Amino acid sequence: MDAQEIRTAYLRLMAERGHVIIDRASLVPRDDPTTLFTGSGMQPLLPYLLGETHPAGTRLADVQPCVRAQDIEEVGDNRHTTFFEMLGNWSLGDYFKSEQIPMFWHFLVDVVGLDPERIYVSVFAGDDEHGIPRDDESADIWTDLFAQAGISCDRVDLITEEHGNDVGNRGARIAFYQDKNWWSRGGGPDAMLVGDPGGPDSEVFYFYPQVAHDTAHGRHPHQNSDGGQYLEIGNSVFMQYRRNPLPGSLGDGDGTHDAFSELPRRNVDYGGGLERIAAAALDSPDVFRISLLWPIVAELERLSDKSYDEHTHAMRIVTDHVRGAVFLAADGVTPSNKEAGYVMRRLLRRAIRFAAELGIENNVLTPMVDIVADLYADAYPEVPNRRETIANVLQKEERAFRRTLNKGLRELRHIAKEQRTITGDDFFTLNDTFGFPVELSTEEAQRQGLTLSVDWRAEFDDRRDEQRRRSQAATKLGVHD
Repeated sequence: MDAQEIRTAYLRLMAERGHVIIDRASLVPRDDPTTLFTGSGMQPLLPYLLGETHPAGTRLADVQPCVRAQDIEEVGDNRHTTFFEMLGNWSLGDYFKSEQIPMFWHFLVDVVGLDPERIYVSVFAGDDEHGIPRDDESADIWTDLFAQAGISCDRVDLITEEHGNDVGNRGARIAFYQDKNWWSRGGGPDAMLVGDPGGPDSEVFYFYPQVAHDTAHGRHPHQNSDGGQYLEIGNSVFMQYRRNPLPGSLGDGDGTHDAFSELPRRNVDYGGGLERIAAAALDSPDVFRISLLWPIVAELERLSDKSYDEHTHAMRIVTDHVRGAVFLAADGVTPSNKEAGYVMRRLLRRAIRFAAELGIENNVLTPMVDIVADLYADAYPEVPNRRETIANVLQKEERAFRRTLNKGLRELRHIAKEQRTITGDDFFTLNDTFGFPVELSTEEAQRQGLTLSVDWRAEFDDRRDEQRRRSQAATKLGVHD
């Protein structure tokens, strides 16, 4: 199955299981000032997971486009993208573990066709300090499912990622972790806010034996390792606890003697990465080879007359960033120097910079708009319906930045010839005189083998603050440059 077919099959299965398919939310949350972007499928559903009644009922599902700007520096490897789609289903006080886990298994194995021998899972190890038991219920359900497929199912207690890095999972199908397998808004049990709900979760990983474990991420591989062999493809959160005030603490008026109590209504929150599941269906550890991304890569190969295999890193960055920018533009974001617009500008400028590395010196963005719009036409018709507006937004930004890019690169090459260490003053000059973004300057300096001075950020900030003070003083005096 390709990615488009997997998306359709997931929604069909959820509807067959009694879920109401709800509309996706905007990439820019309208009523949440705490975050710039919708970064997970559950984010728009949080009020209902916290207790509000959803008008569509207790069984919901959708496919939610997401942006995680914090992953921008990770893009270039085989699995990270700033834009992705999250398959999601929710039970609001309806079904729980005994229905969710077999339903997810059925989707992965029977619908998508993944090899069950390559599926590994993690579950919650328990927390004696807070009286929260080990999640043997989920482990037992997984064990039964593997047994039905004729697969033996060993278990291992790893507790922390660090311990797993030291000892590995030794091939165990089920690994028990603590904070890694607990969800709350604050983090692990200790970090939960009083009154907040939370609970154990069970993550699913796909194993790639053809990938060598990267020992930079620990001596031995295990489910939660970043060593490359295990790729997380989905996570079911079982929200069943509320954190109470500790006995004797301020606000402890209900007589409880436990820090945690069972919620009266238990919820399920499932999220699965469409791109990663599609890569698993291809038996490829490279998500950029899936049907939603490879046509963009192929166009880059055509425009640059270079191959993906020889220019993988640059093509991955351009592919991801252009796709994300197209969706941001479809949701009304325009490049700017503030908030969501700033992130969009950074995506576009990084895409243009790495396109230049590929030898594409002009007009790389607009040819991609039609490709992305066509790839997503069935699922998100708003993208092709706005393609002209999107193309105009991206074209305007590319034209402006091309001039900046050429000047900035020339100046940076001049600095590289004169010195081996680049300072905050240099970065300020590149930004102030040539309009070169500081993030792009630091990346490019490191690519050219320059050493960044230890205090470059403080030096840059001092120069920028000094300029602002001078500008404010000049404005008060009516002085203009």
